[in-house]
Amino acid sequence: MIVLKRYILNDYITDDVRMVNPMMEINGFKVRPGFFDLNGALEFSCGVNFTVHTSNGTSCELLLFHPGEEEPYAIIPFPESYKIGDVYSMIVYDLKSEDFEYAYRVDGPYDEQKGLLFDKTKVLLDPYAQAVAGQEVWGHKRTRTYHARVVRDSFDWGVQPQSSREMSDLIIYELHVRGFTNHSSSGVKHPGTFAGLKEKIPYLKELGINAVELMPIFEFDEMINAREVDGKQLVEYWGYNTVDFFSPNASYAAAEEVNNEGKELKELIRELHENGIEVILDVVFNHTAEGNENGPFFSFKGFDNNIYYLLTPEGNYYNFSGCGNSLNCNHPVVQQMILECLRHWTVHYRVDGFRFDLASILGRDEDGMPMNNPPLLKSLAYDPLLRNVKLIAEAWDAGGLYQVGNFPASKRWAEWNGQYRDTMRGYLKGDFWEANSAAWRICGSGDLYGGYYSDGNSNYAGYNSCINFLTCHDGFTMYDLYSYNNKHNEANGWNNTDGANDNRSWNCGMEGDTKDPEVLKLRYRMIRNACAILMCSRGTPMFFSGDEFGNTKFGNNNSYCQDNEISWIDWSLLEKNKDLFEFFKFMIDYRKKHPVIRKKLDNAVCGMEAMHAHDVNAERMEVPQNAKTLAVSFAGYDRKKGKDDLVYVAVNAYWEEVKITLPNLANHGAWYLSVDTYGDEKGKYFYQEGEEIRIDREYVMKPRSIVVFTGREILR
Repeated sequence: MIVLKRYILNDYITDDVRMVNPMMEINGFKVRPGFFDLNGALEFSCGVNFTVHTSNGTSCELLLFHPGEEEPYAIIPFPESYKIGDVYSMIVYDLKSEDFEYAYRVDGPYDEQKGLLFDKTKVLLDPYAQAVAGQEVWGHKRTRTYHARVVRDSFDWGVQPQSSREMSDLIIYELHVRGFTNHSSSGVKHPGTFAGLKEKIPYLKELGINAVELMPIFEFDEMINAREVDGKQLVEYWGYNTVDFFSPNASYAAAEEVNNEGKELKELIRELHENGIEVILDVVFNHTAEGNENGPFFSFKGFDNNIYYLLTPEGNYYNFSGCGNSLNCNHPVVQQMILECLRHWTVHYRVDGFRFDLASILGRDEDGMPMNNPPLLKSLAYDPLLRNVKLIAEAWDAGGLYQVGNFPASKRWAEWNGQYRDTMRGYLKGDFWEANSAAWRICGSGDLYGGYYSDGNSNYAGYNSCINFLTCHDGFTMYDLYSYNNKHNEANGWNNTDGANDNRSWNCGMEGDTKDPEVLKLRYRMIRNACAILMCSRGTPMFFSGDEFGNTKFGNNNSYCQDNEISWIDWSLLEKNKDLFEFFKFMIDYRKKHPVIRKKLDNAVCGMEAMHAHDVNAERMEVPQNAKTLAVSFAGYDRKKGKDDLVYVAVNAYWEEVKITLPNLANHGAWYLSVDTYGDEKGKYFYQEGEEIRIDREYVMKPRSIVVFTGREILR
């Protein structure tokens, strides 16, 4: 028999296991049935517990390898008596985690039309592996099969509480861990790593963002589709080709972490939290790196191909992801894996939220059809451990399912607001017919998520569903948005056929790089416009790293394969464009200081309605369809400050000056100019509290500019 006392200390398991007569010996190893409810591999003082499951497989073998070797030194078949239901579990005694790597082989029926691909010769990676061996060096071409390692989890999180910050209070900064610091200008000791990102925390804190959204950090193989174009090696740089869902990308660690994988990432997350910055992971549950019929075969295909993947009646792969396959997310087995995965990252890495790539796939049934109430989305929304983490959906997929405003939210899911991106990009560059829609976007997209900007009594519950963005990893940077009319993806090797064609961008009169001072002046004004409106819109703002100082991808709007200067952040631009950085800092701080932008407050004492949109005259109650200029006012009583919080933002998308009339403030109130993106004669674009300029109700806006006014009592 076996006696197990389990102690929970800082989220890891220690034990007091006394071995009393292992039940049998297999190929020289003492074994006994293991803990069937502990998926993956877990080390105890007596040995290691291995648990794995297959619904259609008929037998399973555990393979043990010396570290770095391809041939197993031991093969241990699971006895049939070590199986309950579909689960195999076995404790192998006298194993030490540092001495081995492991994998499995599964036998079973082979019938391609039924999606059964069992092959007892295939070496399979544990779907619940917490570390993948051989992935430690970035850009190293893999020449052997995938093996897993056992991880000792002894990280001490101390008494750090879980964040209680509301979604509407976040300012999200999307970044790529490698690209953020890999450029020679980054100035960090450990470029391209979790440690390098940790070195940049003082910068993030100065900028003022309070959440980072990390592009995929689950283990992926950047070399799977490696190729050479014009003498440069192209790789799967972004990381949207998951190899294993439970382990961090080993090549993102600066130090060797054998059997202690994740330590550097945990140190990064802990320090980000200590500096008031939440961590959101971009997770890819829509497909895996195994691809289609021609893709590699290393894990899910060999355990239960027809369970893990969506298959056509002929046994082929549905490709709603555009990457070869689609996970069968609403099968109970896959649901369980995804739920356990998110719990794992929430408990053992203290992650604050998840952004789900191509999330509409998560709502498809086994025939690929959209479901009205997908069980996976519902179970994630109501899971007790995930209760306070943020759940963010990219509410579309590559199969044509577009659910922005209609994602099955269960009142828990937020969405990337693709309509905000498209509408505001168009309106800011002069697509005047977008005016009415632009007003909705600034006011929180109440037409999509509930609430009406012209009615102070409306339901505003939907605003936590709205993630506003103009730029992200996919598409132009903010600088490129105003430097290129067309994409320039020639370096990707597909004759510029890849990437989106509908960018709603404008080169401000000259395509690409230029030294023309007037063109550059306009470009930077347009970037300030984009920043100002993003930070003054109801909903949660998000922007891409480097936008705050004019980083460029040289017109490439699909840099998924570019591990070079196209994708890496050029930190020398921070000094060159310091004024732009200071503007972003100000706008972020301004948003934080004015809760009325972020949420509905109590009714304003001055009598202004909570939210109001109009054109050049605040007395009008509508936004004409083709308005060249529109304005939105936010008003409410801030209980913490004991006074009204009043903000007025106006957008002049026209190429000529426009006179606007602001709302009339009662009770000795007045408007003060806080921001004018055109700038004054000294090149000043914003005014700190106390130095703002008091104006009368009329103000002349310069061409293609945005102004922000703060209402307050007249100082006497």
